[in-house]
Amino acid sequence: MPESDQLSRRERQAMDVIYELGEATAREVQQRLPNAPSYSAVRAVLTRLVEHGHLRYRESGPRYVYKPAEQRTRIRAAALRRTVDTFFEGSAAHAINALLGISAKELSQEELDELARAIEAARENNDD
Repeated sequence: MPESDQLSRRERQAMDVIYELGEATAREVQQRLPNAPSYSAVRAVLTRLVEHGHLRYRESGPRYVYKPAEQRTRIRAAALRRTVDTFFEGSAAHAINALLGISAKELSQEELDELARAIEAARENNDD
């Protein structure tokens, strides 16, 4: 897990761009950032992300090409675990119930079916 889990708004935006593209140069990140800062400011953000273990880079001619140090799914799972632990006493059921209470009317039948399949798969894995 990276050294610092707390990212600034701009660092999160840069990470989102790199996750979206798979890998990117500082110029490509700059072009996709809202209210983009200067090129040197983007480089500074990317350097911090490398130093904190969120990004890696490779040299491609005179440019650095940045890519995530970890897969988005691993980071997402760790962030979700911290949220569940912090706000829902570690209970996934409490978190799911809260989420359904907020957005149940917004869920399509397909999404409800997907949730039902996930619950059934969890039951089967729990029986093993």
